Amino acid sequence: MSATELDAAGITEPRLRAAYARCRRLNAHHGRTFFLATRLLPPALRPSVHALYGFARWADEIVDDLADGRSVPERAAALDQLATDLARALAGGRPGRGRRTPVLVALADTARRHGIDPALFDDFLRSMRMDLTRTEYGTWAELAEYVRGSAEVIGLQLLPVFGTVVPGELAEPHAAAVGAAFQLTNFLRDVGEDLDRGRLYLPGAELAAFGVDRELLSWCRTTGRTDPRVRRALAYLVAYTRSMYRGAEPGVAMLAPAARPCVTTAFTLYQGILDEIVAADYAVLRRRVVVPTARRLRVAAPAFGQALLSRVVRPADRAHDADADLPSRAPEAR
Repeated sequence: MSATELDAAGITEPRLRAAYARCRRLNAHHGRTFFLATRLLPPALRPSVHALYGFARWADEIVDDLADGRSVPERAAALDQLATDLARALAGGRPGRGRRTPVLVALADTARRHGIDPALFDDFLRSMRMDLTRTEYGTWAELAEYVRGSAEVIGLQLLPVFGTVVPGELAEPHAAAVGAAFQLTNFLRDVGEDLDRGRLYLPGAELAAFGVDRELLSWCRTTGRTDPRVRRALAYLVAYTRSMYRGAEPGVAMLAPAARPCVTTAFTLYQGILDEIVAADYAVLRRRVVVPTARRLRVAAPAFGQALLSRVVRPADRAHDADADLPSRAPEAR
């Protein structure tokens, strides 16, 4: 992590600086779209965002890193240990020892700085545990339970970091909706890879309405062929996901001005994934679509200018933004 970001955030203790730097490396390596968007934030906010990402990435690796050879009970035990270490860190203690300890050190500092509700991390880990035992979801309602913990809480964790110009409780539903829209976009993009892991995150009842079941999806994945029923089902789910973005978009104007370019860019880039799915004729079971680098840069370039302008605010505006960041506006537990 650049010294500029750490200095801007007032992070001076060497061990803490190293912890945040570790989180930034995780974000830069694994979250290309997300990392690009975070570059649009004021330097003082970036370390906290990297810490939140680093924690989510760590938990995800416990669940999905099949190369480590751990059994399901071993993965469950690792998540339990993570929860124990997290609770200790949030209480001000040392979160054990290990290569990922710096992530918890940075996360606990971020939670204290911004008044993030610890229950949001518990909710996230609950959904990660679901991945160990559940492989498919029959309805939107069933999937929503998983998405609440795996994605909506991420938006709620970020909200007190970004700050808002309205009371926090008004912005929270939109923040949660952003996380859900991003997550469903990922489900559509990664459906083939998820099937390889034995999971399906698209609601079975919606697929069945188009004559699609898990066996047909697996056949498409194995043979590399497409099926008109699958294309129609995916087209419906893409349209549904676009409606989620439209519902979440009013929340952008509720954010502190300095955070808006980042979120707007993330909106555009993630919706760009949907565009690529359509452009590929919904052949996501054959290959994983990506937003080309050139397009990502075209989207981000204007936002960089907007981000710079948003940081040139009048003293009165700056004081108002500071009031909006008070811990009392942290998300409530769900």
